[in-house]
Amino acid sequence: MTGAAGDALWNNGAVWGKMLRLKCTEARNAVPHPWAGDNVNVKIVDHFSGYPSTIDLSREAFNQIANPVT
Repeated sequence: MTGAAGDALWNNGAVWGKMLRLKCTEARNAVPHPWAGDNVNVKIVDHFSGYPSTIDLSREAFNQIANPVT
């Protein structure tokens, strides 16, 4: 599973290719998205900027740690 690092983590590409173990602990917005409580391992393969989040997860990774509204 993969993810993209925001500016806060990117560090001029130092995090590229690293494996991170993540866990969803709370919602980031007012819309309720209950989290599953599972961990997910993601490889950082890209960089994004201009968003408040620090990691943008692939759909597969997000679905593992959250119960998305469909």
